[in-house]
Amino acid sequence: PFYGMEGEGWFLGIHCFARYIKVAFFRGLSLDPAPPVESKSGDTRYFHIHEYDGLDEKQFVSWVKQASRLPGEWM
Repeated sequence: PFYGMEGEGWFLGIHCFARYIKVAFFRGLSLDPAPPVESKSGDTRYFHIHEYDGLDEKQFVSWVKQASRLPGEWM
């Protein structure tokens, strides 16, 4: 699924795989700090969530809030 603000485009996408969930922040390089996984497509950065890894919820929520305030991607 993709998430965005009405009239602003998409700011986040979620891809589910067998071993992890990949969260794509389409303007990820603009986030502070930037999510850790690079992308081949310019400004996008990824965050991978594995079942047994600890999730820094405060950081994740911060990324989502920051991303929601940036211009989205039109797809």
